[in-house]
Amino acid sequence: MSRMVGTVSRGLRAPIIRSGDDLVDIVTRSVLEAAADDGFTIRDRDVVALTEAIVARAQGNYASVDHIAADVRAKLGGETVGVIFPILSRNRFAICLRGIAKGAKKIVLMLSYPSDEVGNHLIDMDILDEKGIDPYKDVLDLAEYRALFGYEKHPFTGVDYVEYYESLIKESGAEAEIFFANDPRAILSHTKNVINCDIHTRARTRRLLAAAGAERVFSLDEIMTAPVDGSGYNPKYGLLGSNKSTESQVKLFPRACQDLVEDIQKKLLEATGKHVEVMVYGDGAFKDPVGKIWELADPVVSPAYTSGLEGTPNELKLKYLADNDFADLSGEALKEAIKREIHKKDDNLVGKMVSEGTTPRRLTDLIGSLCDLTSGSGDKGTPIVYIQGYFDNYTTE
Repeated sequence: MSRMVGTVSRGLRAPIIRSGDDLVDIVTRSVLEAAADDGFTIRDRDVVALTEAIVARAQGNYASVDHIAADVRAKLGGETVGVIFPILSRNRFAICLRGIAKGAKKIVLMLSYPSDEVGNHLIDMDILDEKGIDPYKDVLDLAEYRALFGYEKHPFTGVDYVEYYESLIKESGAEAEIFFANDPRAILSHTKNVINCDIHTRARTRRLLAAAGAERVFSLDEIMTAPVDGSGYNPKYGLLGSNKSTESQVKLFPRACQDLVEDIQKKLLEATGKHVEVMVYGDGAFKDPVGKIWELADPVVSPAYTSGLEGTPNELKLKYLADNDFADLSGEALKEAIKREIHKKDDNLVGKMVSEGTTPRRLTDLIGSLCDLTSGSGDKGTPIVYIQGYFDNYTTE
């Protein structure tokens, strides 16, 4: 009989990770102890995933406001700096803004509207329509914004991010000027020295700025790419993917963790005889239809994973088979017909009608999203996720 349970995702508890901890040993022991405690059997093609936060913590990959300020000052000159398209987040950007402001005399902050890149809204779209504002072409200064929209607060956090970011800049010793636009080139009438803080559109933004005459332009992934006075750093992503550690320090996205996932895979193979896939994950990639927030504030879902997680799903759509190819069958005959079809499916179903409606995304993005939802971001205490049955199908016994 086919196994009745398909995919299972378990959050595994682990010790609180500190700088210098041996994650290979900790993750391996946590998996083995969880299997013994919960009574599950480790199988080939199970997936072990660990959150990027514990990897960066074990690496000691932190940077302070002063470290960020020093890097900004060195790269942009320490005078007037344009800061454009930041996301609206106390956790993700506030401490970075403190550091950037501390490294300049004046910050010209340009916010996208009606929302930031990941869906945090400053203004409701219906109100934009009501006021006759076109966000694709209208540039608003702070006084115009307030006159039109007042003091809007984020529905979940209760924060007026315009006011909050302005206060952070001033508290850090810089003059603040704020305006609202969606064409990155609008900043160049204020300053030619710019940090563009968008995540997934950063390459285009940087290209447009450089072509339009920016003198010094750096994306957020180009700040803190090397150690500053002994700080942490990330050579590929800089400040992207960082989040708040303390009021004066950020934890950076983990660096160079491919060896880590491969070493965990090897140690689990030695301990169990099973070939388990391993990945590091950050934010999942999904959108909240109520809050309108697209979760992915990290530059990638998974910065490191073992080779068995490369690629995209290669799946048949069962309801398509049942409603089309085997519409005249039911019961056991339908079940057996679908099983036969799965057994003979092509290795590459891209473009085939029978796979239409299956999720066309990378495996690491799908599994990372599952992990992010499993572990949560609060006090669950489960920074390791163990997934079984992800690569099963209807024929798996």
